[in-house]
Amino acid sequence: MPTLHSTLNFLALLFAIFGTTWELVVKPRLVPLGYGRVLAPVNNQNCKHVPELAACEKIVLHQPSGVIYLACSTQSSRVHWTPAVSRLNASGASFDDYVATYDPKTSRITRLKIEKFTSPRGLSLHGMDIIPSSSDPSELFVYLVNHRPPLGDLEAREVGADSAIEIFKTRLGGTTLTHMRTVEDPIIITPNDVIGSCDGKSFYFTNDHGEKVGLLRELDTLGRASTSVGYCHTEHGCHYAIQHMHANNGIARAPNGLIYVANCVRGGLYVLEPQHDDMLVLRDYVSTDRSLDNLSVDSKGNVWAADTLHMISKHFSDPSIPTPSSALRFTVNRDNNTTTNGKNYLVEKLFEDDGGVASGITSVVYDAERNTLYLNGLASPSLTICKL
Repeated sequence: MPTLHSTLNFLALLFAIFGTTWELVVKPRLVPLGYGRVLAPVNNQNCKHVPELAACEKIVLHQPSGVIYLACSTQSSRVHWTPAVSRLNASGASFDDYVATYDPKTSRITRLKIEKFTSPRGLSLHGMDIIPSSSDPSELFVYLVNHRPPLGDLEAREVGADSAIEIFKTRLGGTTLTHMRTVEDPIIITPNDVIGSCDGKSFYFTNDHGEKVGLLRELDTLGRASTSVGYCHTEHGCHYAIQHMHANNGIARAPNGLIYVANCVRGGLYVLEPQHDDMLVLRDYVSTDRSLDNLSVDSKGNVWAADTLHMISKHFSDPSIPTPSSALRFTVNRDNNTTTNGKNYLVEKLFEDDGGVASGITSVVYDAERNTLYLNGLASPSLTICKL
């Protein structure tokens, strides 16, 4: 029989191991997800809501006109069917998602009518990009991540979504989206977001996991580097542009050609440089104190990122629960000559709210010419518009 003294020593050892594991392993991974964060609301006073535009995961600004484009669904559909967070109840999905426009000058909302898209599996929208054509700036190419259900009798919970990238075109001020092509490829595994080209033929996209389903996929949260950025050309096929990244999410392109990718677990911004062969090289990594979701770049070249507390644990269970959100801005730090460790960028929190004004935000876009911030999210109750 062990003595009381030896038992106490053993328990003390267990507590010491647990405490060390908590402090060195577990806690650092929870902090970017919001553990222990004290909210400090900022720039949430001068805001209004557009409830007709709920559950819009991605926002893209057409800077010359000020019109924004949104990839939207319904709150209930997002709860059941969001493959990025392993919500794979296909029977609860709408598969009737839509792209809408909002004109701030008139407050007019237009739900674009789909043309020449005949897939019986419909649209389940996630990431999106809008790019003016190089030959006609009023013609816009629309790139959409479409999380289709699996074919036949396959069960989504067992095999995951059969995701693809859809390419449409529209005209500025138009009311229709005309389908051009569906791009599907073995490396389009778990697409989250996409950035397109001005010819309607090529794009980069992020895979937010290395596997569609399974235990191995869950190890990504613990730091497994299985995510990637892929490149596709409709005439030449697809290839990985960069692999072995961690927790890829949103992607955006700057006017100087640099590509940014968000880390949605550890928190941080990858800075990538395209090569002549469409591969990507890591040039910098900007650490943050919070996880990041979708990205956008304003007309001054600053990067904006969305962050939402309790997204998976609370918001998807009941989107009516107010969920705190924030927005970060990354500005090139021209006063610092250091070229490593993310010191090239100044990181500022430009918006934060406890969820009463802006809840469940996954996308933020700043119109620098009109001093207007747009916020929406996967299961948000409305579009939120704030003056900064």
